Amino acid sequence: MTFSERFDEIRTGFERPFWVANISELFERLSYYAAFASLARYLHETLNFGVERASSLTGLFGGLVWFLAAFGGTLADRLGFRRSLSLAYLILSCSYFLIGSIASPWFSPVRGAVPLVALVTVLLMLPALGVALVKPCVVGTTARASKENVRSIGYSIYYTLVNIGGAAGPYVASYVHRHMSVENVFRVAAISVFAMFFGVLLFFKEPRRADEPTVSLAQAVKNFGTVLSNPRFMLFLLIFSGYWVVYWQEFIILPLYIHDYINPKTDTELILVTGPLTVIALQMVVSLFSQKMPAFRAITLGTLISGLAWIILIVHPTVPMAILTLFAVSLGEITQSPRYYEYVSRLAPPGQQGTYMGFAFLPIGIGSLIAGKFGGMLIHHFGEVQHRPERIWWAVSGVGVATAALLWIYDKTLRTGGTVAAK
Repeated sequence: MTFSERFDEIRTGFERPFWVANISELFERLSYYAAFASLARYLHETLNFGVERASSLTGLFGGLVWFLAAFGGTLADRLGFRRSLSLAYLILSCSYFLIGSIASPWFSPVRGAVPLVALVTVLLMLPALGVALVKPCVVGTTARASKENVRSIGYSIYYTLVNIGGAAGPYVASYVHRHMSVENVFRVAAISVFAMFFGVLLFFKEPRRADEPTVSLAQAVKNFGTVLSNPRFMLFLLIFSGYWVVYWQEFIILPLYIHDYINPKTDTELILVTGPLTVIALQMVVSLFSQKMPAFRAITLGTLISGLAWIILIVHPTVPMAILTLFAVSLGEITQSPRYYEYVSRLAPPGQQGTYMGFAFLPIGIGSLIAGKFGGMLIHHFGEVQHRPERIWWAVSGVGVATAALLWIYDKTLRTGGTVAAK
């Protein structure tokens, strides 16, 4: 196939809802990562929470997003993607604005009537509900509004736009924080998603296929229970959580490791931009090369690459090698992530794509909860107690390799379902 034929295939292979949903996701991710980048400092410096309390609330916000996505997917199947997306962006715009207004004078009656910890906890749950609705809608729309021959490319486009938003968010937060007060970061985030609320209402059309029945509330609940009681699928999600236990270490303990054991003057926040920039630059290239690879094999290979990447840091623990490690981890990420969503979307029966895609985010939540405690234990035991910090990365790499091995065993012994293309 020539380049022009491939370009024409891509140009005609996606319906308008695909582009509307994925562009809106870019701005949702920009808002999310801008808010997330400033949340801990906002809680600590503006709302005067202690460091431990601020960290735990920030972790709660991050974890809730991925766990609520399973419920968000079920609700999306019931309401439809158009109504779910518009509701999600309305929730996000209101909640980001309220979070940024907690310290405002006009909010003082509410602060006086409700304990601050309880108030902040409730407000932090609202964006998580909004994001949990957006995620399954966007990936479900990508499945429904993509022709079969370009579906894997569609997920690559989705993942590239997610990472553009992920890279832009911290820069937006940094700029707003430098030139205005930190609470304005949340107001800018609110404006961004509020614009997407109108964008969905004006341009998004429900991408329902003719052979998919309308899902009743009772059926949506039944679908949720059916997925939850599917032992093979749930075992796959549990095994794949190991990938995210490894991945999240670049945010949890790598900055601490670089500061304590390599160079305390290193700008670790800037280093972490390596991942999203790698995805933006190479996602489409890697996808084109791996398009003919069976989806499950790509998932396993990407997990193995990300697991082995940490050996680079063991061999030569320097800042450039840390950047190279993040680059290698990202190569594994872009090998597996689009194919992972493609694989799960092909498992979903008609009318259950939102539910299945909601559950697809469950390993990220499980992984993030385990990764925090696991990483903290590693850096304390091998760094502070044994003074052998290089052993941290042997343990992290071991989890990645073990996860890839378990995926391979699962593939050979237990995996069922999906189409031939999803094998």
